[in-house]
Amino acid sequence: MGEFVNLEVENGVGTIRLNRPPVNAINNQLQTELAEAAREASNRSDVRAVILYGGEKTFAGGADIKEMGDRTYPEISKFGAELTAACSLVAAIPKPVVAAITGYALGGGLELALTADWRVAGDNVKVGQPEIQLGIIPGAGGTQRLSRLIGPSKAKDLIYTGRFVKADEALKLGIVDEVVAPDDVYAAAHKWAAQFVNGPAVALKAAKTAIDSGLDVDLATGLKIETQLFTALWATEDQKNGMKSFVENGPGKATFEGK
Repeated sequence: MGEFVNLEVENGVGTIRLNRPPVNAINNQLQTELAEAAREASNRSDVRAVILYGGEKTFAGGADIKEMGDRTYPEISKFGAELTAACSLVAAIPKPVVAAITGYALGGGLELALTADWRVAGDNVKVGQPEIQLGIIPGAGGTQRLSRLIGPSKAKDLIYTGRFVKADEALKLGIVDEVVAPDDVYAAAHKWAAQFVNGPAVALKAAKTAIDSGLDVDLATGLKIETQLFTALWATEDQKNGMKSFVENGPGKATFEGK
């Protein structure tokens, strides 16, 4: 249990909860605790899917500018590397991950949301990468994950201007995947995560690895990665149970053990 970040687990769904009022500004301690929560969520067998959540008011308003402003180059180099590493640990959680976005996801907050596999936002949400307005650029994956998600031209528009994007435009651009009423954000995210609790955990991990690893390589290499992961699943009980159930009972009726 951290001061600013906790992992709460119930019925197979783990919630990584940011709690640094008023806007969950990301400082040294929060990013350290975020990394610890990501490791724990990755390693716990009772966590089958993960929700990133900042509470009812704000997902995350970005990095703590007061803390960052007077840092020296060596100090900000260390912080930048550690924040990128923390976000990468969240992105690498080998389970389905959904961001439940309320209020704002700006700067480092949006960069954290971009590490998720799926993003649910309230219809009053605003997202953006406003770092350019401070004379800097995104430094925890914004230039990389956002451009991979929505394409380089659209990412450049948002990063060059630093403008805030409302929920409807964010949905159209593909930054978020689902928009709901503000009070329904966590419930909608939980519904998405809960569908995987009794799923084939090893196959879900393989699917995530294949997709994410394939994005960083050429097609031929990506296909080789996919083939290796595909064939390796014949060493799992879930493959045997899933195919036996399909033959005997038809599709969608298998019971998986996650091994």
